[in-house]
Amino acid sequence: MTSPATPPAGGDPAAERRPLTIVIAADTFAPDVNGAARFAERLAAGLVGRGHDVHVVTPSVRHRDHGTFRETIEGQELTVHRPPGWRYYPHDWLRFVLPWRAKHYSRRILDEVPADVVHSQSHIVLGRALTRIARQRGIPVIATNHVMAENVIDFTTLPPLLDKIVVKLAWDDAKRTFDMSRAVTTPTRKAAEFLENTIDIEGVIPISCGIDKRTYTPDLTPRAHTRVLFVGRLTTEKHVEVILAAVAKLVPEIPDITFDVVGGGDQRRNLEQTAQRLGIQDRVRFHGRVPEDELRASYGKADVFAIASIAELQSIATMEAMASGLPVVGANAVALPHLVHDGENGYLFEPGNVDDLADKLRRVLTASPEEYLRMQQASLDGVEIHDIEKTLDTFEKLYRGEPLEA
Repeated sequence: MTSPATPPAGGDPAAERRPLTIVIAADTFAPDVNGAARFAERLAAGLVGRGHDVHVVTPSVRHRDHGTFRETIEGQELTVHRPPGWRYYPHDWLRFVLPWRAKHYSRRILDEVPADVVHSQSHIVLGRALTRIARQRGIPVIATNHVMAENVIDFTTLPPLLDKIVVKLAWDDAKRTFDMSRAVTTPTRKAAEFLENTIDIEGVIPISCGIDKRTYTPDLTPRAHTRVLFVGRLTTEKHVEVILAAVAKLVPEIPDITFDVVGGGDQRRNLEQTAQRLGIQDRVRFHGRVPEDELRASYGKADVFAIASIAELQSIATMEAMASGLPVVGANAVALPHLVHDGENGYLFEPGNVDDLADKLRRVLTASPEEYLRMQQASLDGVEIHDIEKTLDTFEKLYRGEPLEA
């Protein structure tokens, strides 16, 4: 991996500031709903808003509907190349390009697009292929890692021993891909340390996924606090069942408590059955995937955001909750402690500990108006450093080979 501080060749500073042609490789993108897809969408749209020519390469939604399209993402029009995608049936929405065809599509796209830089959002299929073809052609590559083992092994359908072997082989291949990149980034310092320790590379750069906090409207007016919210994919590593059990424990003390679950996934039926078994089915509403305006309204109606996941490299949903002025109760795992500062904008709980989670939710929901407002303000203050404009500034520097601030 070459140094991100290496300046580009040439001597004309004005030429170095020209708009760039950027190819973003994304194994997941709109209409998918997950953190990696949301980041790629915001990054692409933000770069277009700054005058750059952005091309996204991502699998087609349906196999026969492949091609190159002009699509509107986050209010910006950009070019999306969708090579034929195939559904991965153990997963509820995941699609992929055939790995042995990915280099062919990459060559064809880079033949058509005069790319200044390739930004890989995944080292698994399309990012892997585009990295290798770009390297052959002398096009610099920036790589961003959004992957943890827990995000993958739930869907391999393999025995646990084979899971370990597959994960090791995958990380070995990831290292080979990252070694071809000018710079490797990931959303937080904790995630960077995880990646450096996992595949023995150095210099991974933490860059927040970022959000546009101006699009969220905090409600700081006093009111009764009874509504718990979770937003995210309903998959096993999110451990939504832990939140359900904690809510059930709080019913005797907070009789009006409710739990809104926003998002879809393969675990929805199991979670609905869990709510029924706990006797709280009338207090839990599964909204499924909702449009952006409904999502923002969900944050505005809630009183506390709860997240029990043990596999978050950052958690865009948590940042959105903070930008909405919500206290957060999150698992003390991976990157969540970077967002949830215990006793400040909410509380951390021991992962999987239902009693601890219930206690922390109780503290928020029964806090005095002054204490609750203090937590709200701490969330708003804490999300300031995750502004999308700062994220775009940093990636632009990496694309141009400019040094980053220490």
